[in-house]
Amino acid sequence: MRSIFIRCAPIAAMLALAFTGHAFAAATPSATTITPITTVPGANLAIATFAGGCFWTMEHAFDDVPGVIVAISGYSGGHVKNPSYEDVSTGTTGHVETVEVHYDPAKVTYTKLMDIYWHDIDPTQVGGQACDTGDEYRSMIFTHDATQMKQAQAYKDALQRSGAFKQPIAVKIVAAGPFYPAEEYHQQFTKKNPEYYNRYRVGCGRDGRLQAIWGAQAHRSA
Repeated sequence: MRSIFIRCAPIAAMLALAFTGHAFAAATPSATTITPITTVPGANLAIATFAGGCFWTMEHAFDDVPGVIVAISGYSGGHVKNPSYEDVSTGTTGHVETVEVHYDPAKVTYTKLMDIYWHDIDPTQVGGQACDTGDEYRSMIFTHDATQMKQAQAYKDALQRSGAFKQPIAVKIVAAGPFYPAEEYHQQFTKKNPEYYNRYRVGCGRDGRLQAIWGAQAHRSA
């Protein structure tokens, strides 16, 4: 999610002037709290990893889901160790912006998390979501075991067979590799900067696109 002038033009000038993407966020860091996974007492933990455009939006989709312990913005799928946001933004590291969702499977199922994910993206858009386009915004599911791989592929196949989409489903499903958490200023960004994020989301046109695709089924984050 770089400068709207670069990534999302044309957008109404009043919206474009309101924000300048991740670069602005880096200049205005604020404190956040990410619950260390090892400190959650008695939790039966599992991990799900999703990529669907801007990781602010992906994280936001899972932040307040019952059974989700923490959603962490980061980078997956690349060939460079410990990449920075600037590295990933070049589109040359192979990484995509992802959210790593740590959850209690006794309280929320992987299928439920996938349901949220699929209804928060345009499954047919190639190379990004809404105004966020480029290799780092590709839509992907990174699976952590054979069961997740089977369930994710079954969900994708069912969508394709449903006839709801004239174009092929563009989401790739691959085995998870190393995940690198993004810089602190990206974590829980929508909670720290709600007005800024809302301006970005409206300007990006993502909700309108989801409504056109999914109708009443479109996922709505709190």
